[in-house]
Amino acid sequence: MAQRWLKVDLHIHTKEDPKDNITYDAYQLIVKAASLGFQAIAITNHNQITISPELKDFAENHQVHLLPGAEISCEGRHVIIINPPFNLAGQKFTWSDLKELKQNDSLIIAPHPYFPGFRSLFERLDYYHYLFDAIEFSAFYNRFFNPNKKAIEASLKYGKPLIACSDTHNLWQLGTSFTLVEAELSTQSIIQAIKKNRLKLACQPLPLVTMARIMINFLLADKLHLPLHI
Repeated sequence: MAQRWLKVDLHIHTKEDPKDNITYDAYQLIVKAASLGFQAIAITNHNQITISPELKDFAENHQVHLLPGAEISCEGRHVIIINPPFNLAGQKFTWSDLKELKQNDSLIIAPHPYFPGFRSLFERLDYYHYLFDAIEFSAFYNRFFNPNKKAIEASLKYGKPLIACSDTHNLWQLGTSFTLVEAELSTQSIIQAIKKNRLKLACQPLPLVTMARIMINFLLADKLHLPLHI
C-alpha cells in the first residue's frame, strides 16, 4: 500500500458519548466525513471506545478508515489516546497510568491544552510532556483569541509534532480544522507518520460568530444538558 497525503481528524465526538449530549451518531458522522473527503478519522468520545466490526465495515464502505480512540480523563484533565493497548471503559486514570498507555502502537495527544476550561492541561503539559506524542492545534481560535500560540511554544520546546483537529460536537464543525498525514491508509502507518511529524496542518481562524456558537453549544451540553444542535 503506497503512502499518500491523507485527510485526517483524530478528535471528534458523537451521540454515543456518555458525557456530551450530541444529536448525530457515529454512522451519520462517517457519512459526513466521507462527503468532505476525509480518508481517516477517530471517534474520541469520553472514556470509551466507540467502534465495532459493523461500524468499521460501514466506514470502509464509505472509503473512510476508522481509528479506535477516546478522550479520557486523567486526574480531571483531558487526554486523547488513539489505538489504546487495552479497554478503557469505566476506568479512572492517573498520570502514572499514562505510562502504560504510552506504547509504540498507540498515540497520546494533548487536546486543546490551553483552552480556557477546567479540563484543559495547562501546566500539566509541562509537567508530563514526556508522556505525549503530539500536541493538538485547536480549531477554536481567531486573530483576537488564540490559545494555540502557547501550544506552538510547547511543541517547539518539547519537540512534539502539532496536529490540527476539529473537536467536533456538531457536524458543521467537521472540516474546520484537520491534518494531512503522509502515510498508508492504516492505523499503524498513520500513528507512526504523526510521531515522525510527516504532517501538514489545515486550519484557519474562526469568525467570532462561529466561536460564540461553539461556546453556546458547550454551555448547553455541560450546564443544561441539552442537545448540541445550534
